[in-house]
Amino acid sequence: MGKYLLKRILHSILSVIAVVALVMILVYSLLNRDLLFKTDGTFVKTAKNQRIEYMYAKWEEYGYLDFVPYTDYLSSLLQSGEIDEETRAAAVAIGRTADKDPELVGEYVEKFTSCYQSQGYEIHRLDAITASKYGSKLAAGGEQKLFATKDIPLIQRLVKYFTGLIEIDNIHKATGDVGERGLTFTLHDPVYNGRFSPAIIGNGTYHKYLLYVDGKFPFIHQNMAILRMGTSYTVNNGVDVFDTMSRSQGAYVLSETTFPTSFVEQSADDLHSATYREGSRTSSPINEARFTDDYTNVVTVRSAPSKLGFSFIIGIIATILAYCIGVPMGVVMARRKDKLLDKIGTVYIIFIIAVPSLAYIFLFKAFGGKLGLPTLFDMESSSRLMYVLPIVSLALPSIAGTMKWLRRYMIDQMNSDYVKFARSGGLTENEIFTKHILKNAAIPIVHGIPGSIIFAMTGAIITERVYVVPGTGNLLTEAINKYDNGVILRVRLFYAVLSVTSIILGDVLMAAVDPRISYTSKAR
Repeated sequence: MGKYLLKRILHSILSVIAVVALVMILVYSLLNRDLLFKTDGTFVKTAKNQRIEYMYAKWEEYGYLDFVPYTDYLSSLLQSGEIDEETRAAAVAIGRTADKDPELVGEYVEKFTSCYQSQGYEIHRLDAITASKYGSKLAAGGEQKLFATKDIPLIQRLVKYFTGLIEIDNIHKATGDVGERGLTFTLHDPVYNGRFSPAIIGNGTYHKYLLYVDGKFPFIHQNMAILRMGTSYTVNNGVDVFDTMSRSQGAYVLSETTFPTSFVEQSADDLHSATYREGSRTSSPINEARFTDDYTNVVTVRSAPSKLGFSFIIGIIATILAYCIGVPMGVVMARRKDKLLDKIGTVYIIFIIAVPSLAYIFLFKAFGGKLGLPTLFDMESSSRLMYVLPIVSLALPSIAGTMKWLRRYMIDQMNSDYVKFARSGGLTENEIFTKHILKNAAIPIVHGIPGSIIFAMTGAIITERVYVVPGTGNLLTEAINKYDNGVILRVRLFYAVLSVTSIILGDVLMAAVDPRISYTSKAR
């Protein structure tokens, strides 16, 4: 079993890499990168040279290329001690055209050009644009620009992505003067006013709380190993994609909070989420009154589940319904083959398969609306009725699939030789069905249980879009509409990992229930 699992895990890793590479090719090579600015308000407001520079800067932010302004080059020389501030200030003032550069400026422009051309960069020199043909006044956005760009190869992008996927926090992560760096273990968490609650608190780490215990599932939380899935560009600008998926949503939840300075107020701040931000305490009177160090960046507690939470709640209930209804119906259809119930079930299966999912989802949405059920999701609502239509719409195809395959497997088993042998041995039809046919027919169904449960976390793209469910499925469609490559790529990675995990768990579960299957050479 161990060798088999190791082999499957290695194959799964290669599969995930292949999927991410394929998505990268689609996103970064085949799609028109100009579409990124379709919904960019800042891009519309800029013009001429300023727009061109902004365009290249955004392409760097989105991961297409490296973008190096001439000013950044001079700043790097200043930091390395090659030039002083006076020289940098003089060299930065490039002329409106290359022939109008002062001698000192021309010298450093030549160094900049030579330095980056030797590394494969393309140099962009944009001459100043005047407001009129014979005037000297610059047009809006017409300032002269100088920068270097280089497209990032796919392999380099892929390696960079996976090497930065997991980040290990340590006491040297925080920059600046944090005092004595180290870790502190306490049994009495200050967040809980000194009550018994084990925690590991860091100083010099990026997260203040590396390990802590609270009353929220899964109860024990860690920030030592952080999954870095990249930053969202437009959907949730500047926020890590995993945080976008996993953070709570909705209205603020206020509670009496005692801050490190002993200041007490009704606040939604989650002190366990505190991260380091250099100089943040003294720069804000609010932070200074509440915190004793620069661990001031906190996440707020909200009333509604995260995007993952909403998708999982709807998905897991739909999955339970699928098995609770689909399995008994499949058994009845098999036992009543060609009878009325079998024909009714077959009509339902054909309807679900034949009709496009979007069509029957809208059909049930309209039908549910006539019954008074909420047709749009409202995370601020206390009513649980808003879950009904998304759950039903998501469960319908799963019920049909379970009915279809279980019926088929059972009918196949009914024609097997061992069933004929059991009848000749005097076993009743009920005994044959329950002890032999159903047991054997259920084995392939069992294989799909882990996948059904895990995929409940991914959300249903169409269902969530139609009912405006703030889940991961809706997140993907929103990212596609807004050309947020970061979210698209990371959500696909999330889906790929869950896919291969479900396959492995399905194999393990099937081996556990089927004595004929073994993954060990000894058993063979």
